[in-house]
Amino acid sequence: MPSITVVDMEGKNVGTIELAESVFGIEPNEAAMHTMVVNYLAAQRQGTQSALTRAEVSGGGKKPWRQKGTGRARQGSTRAPQWTHGGVVFAPKPRSYRFTVNKKVRRLAMKSAFSSKAANNEIIILDSIKLDEYKTKKIVAMLGAVEAPKKTLIVLPEVDSKVIKSAANVPGVKTAQVNTLNVYDILNADKLIIVKDAVSKIEEVYA
Repeated sequence: MPSITVVDMEGKNVGTIELAESVFGIEPNEAAMHTMVVNYLAAQRQGTQSALTRAEVSGGGKKPWRQKGTGRARQGSTRAPQWTHGGVVFAPKPRSYRFTVNKKVRRLAMKSAFSSKAANNEIIILDSIKLDEYKTKKIVAMLGAVEAPKKTLIVLPEVDSKVIKSAANVPGVKTAQVNTLNVYDILNADKLIIVKDAVSKIEEVYA
């Protein structure tokens, strides 16, 4: 069972915590993680691209010249794809790129992402994050104290508007709750800062 040091907002050690082997200590499944990253990025696509086919381009109703006898290639319309101002072959149309992933694969990918971070010592467990006011400086000071790099994901046990809004102004720093976590954000972060109370919730959901 992986054991990790718990620190406070000033970077001082305040204890240790045992992480669940079934969540933070499995062999990472790269295929499952890749599937979920592709799924996340596909869902972000707007899919609003659109072009006109030869049936939708205006004009082209009349045959340009007679079928035979001119010496030129036969043509039925000036809006065929090979003509200037012609329609687009297999024109893209608005569509959704979303696709569903099996629940077991989603769970395996999340556990693999957590285990990958734990194996690479990229997880920081914070005793708590308490802010009395909306203050970006305090978040920056905390990140410096715990030696977190620019790309950091802060995982909160529940919505805390003071922490979320204070961290929103720090470039590269994202916040998430246990129920809004995704594999892409976990893997994309250089460090994963998890509040101690959120650890038990993560283990409760994924163990």
